[in-house]
Amino acid sequence: MTAVTDHHDDHEHHGPAKGIGRWLYSTNHKDIGTLYLWFSFAMFILGGAFAMVIRAELFQPGLQLVQPEFFNQMTTMHGLVMVFGAVMPAFVGLANWMIPLMIGAPDMALPRMNNLSFWILPFAFAMLASTLFMEGGAPNFGWTFYAPLSTTYAPPSVTFFIFAVHIMGASSIMGAINVVATILNMRAPGMTWMKMPLFVWTWLITAFLLIAVMPVLAGVVTMMLMDIHFGTSFFNAAGGGSPVLFQHLFWFFGHPEVYIMILPAFGVVSAIIPTFSRKPLFGYASMVYATASIALLSFIVWAHHMFTVGIPFAGELFFMAATMLISIPTGVKVFNWVTTMFRGSITFETPMLFSIAFVVLFTIGGFSGLMLAVAPADFQYHDTYFVVAHFHYVLVPGAVFSIMAAAYYWLPKWSGKMYNETLGKVHFWLSFVGVNLTFFPQHFIGLAGMPRRIPDYAVQFADFNMVSSVGAFLFGASQILFLYIVINTIMAGKKAPAKPWEGAEGLEWTVPSPAPFHTFSTPPKVD
Repeated sequence: MTAVTDHHDDHEHHGPAKGIGRWLYSTNHKDIGTLYLWFSFAMFILGGAFAMVIRAELFQPGLQLVQPEFFNQMTTMHGLVMVFGAVMPAFVGLANWMIPLMIGAPDMALPRMNNLSFWILPFAFAMLASTLFMEGGAPNFGWTFYAPLSTTYAPPSVTFFIFAVHIMGASSIMGAINVVATILNMRAPGMTWMKMPLFVWTWLITAFLLIAVMPVLAGVVTMMLMDIHFGTSFFNAAGGGSPVLFQHLFWFFGHPEVYIMILPAFGVVSAIIPTFSRKPLFGYASMVYATASIALLSFIVWAHHMFTVGIPFAGELFFMAATMLISIPTGVKVFNWVTTMFRGSITFETPMLFSIAFVVLFTIGGFSGLMLAVAPADFQYHDTYFVVAHFHYVLVPGAVFSIMAAAYYWLPKWSGKMYNETLGKVHFWLSFVGVNLTFFPQHFIGLAGMPRRIPDYAVQFADFNMVSSVGAFLFGASQILFLYIVINTIMAGKKAPAKPWEGAEGLEWTVPSPAPFHTFSTPPKVD
């Protein structure tokens, strides 16, 4: 009760604060969700700018625009900003906005902590970006920051990078605790576990993953800090440490992390596909169990990133089998989405286009992941552009497309205005063509042997790299159109109808409006 009353005291923002004060002091879940979403879009543009530098340099063989050292800084910054600054905060923003509405709660359980978890993020990323201007430049060791490259041989800015990672981690842990507390304690009467929308389920499971693995990341960067400044040798072989220990710790965090970035996407797509198919989701219970299975299995596959470091043969066999096993619950999900669409009365509005593209392209990323799971084959694929193609097919048409689908789908609910459908479809097709032009050729150059993270390459890779760069510029440019569509909707969009997705009644699991603070909303009608 206290938390709810607390929220309503704060909703007045401690008096007549207007403008920036409203955003600074707000503990309202909608305000904080909006802040997260705008922040993540700003980071998406920044991380995209780093990617444009990479693709501009790779447009032709030879060194054209940047020095190899700066190229390496760009690959590091692009990865870190996109993962921790764009994708994760966007999903936390969606969680803030939609979870209370979907479960009939008046707000998040811990509103003040919610405010704090957002406001420490801009400082973390300001610190990370400021390393570009420091002596020795930004971190140049890749987004996975393998030791000893990130400890013994790192530029001085690595200390600021470590502090920034700690702050991001703290933000993620606070956000996750808030999600768990809200879903466990604040569901409307009648909303049992198996009546929760799948977006709520996927976020609950994601939040447990975050709470489990973010401390591991905090531990590994603290060990780096000790190696750099306090004379320890956790990762320094000369002092009896092990660089491979770093990889085990990093990937024990890093593999669940990639599922943290895709599970909420599954929830978004599981809300959108039924709406535009005019059918209930096929196999709801199996979707919940599949999500939980993926989360549990994500803890026992980390060393498939490490097949080439010399782990024992039995270890290779175990991690190969576990990785293949994780494709089964993922396949269940794809099957259920396709079956939901089967013989449905489908219309192809922008959110549905992004969702269908998600299913098709995420499946391609899954198949290339299955190829990488085969240990003997991975010796050939490892550290080539095939790996780059694989994880971008999972993260760009996967995570990013689902975030865009969610933005179009819920924008009428958030703003009360309807976006321009024609411009939305133009944005979709530009993005779809751009993504495939960028990343599909990378499968070929990877299989032919082009290594990743290298600014120069052999002339036989020139044509596919040129196609890839053109696709990247197209995809990047199309996001400016997305920005225009969102701003135009908020400023000048037509008033959205009460049910913007006509014909989808009973399939949108949202409570009409937040309840007064002393009661709960009525539970959603369950068909």
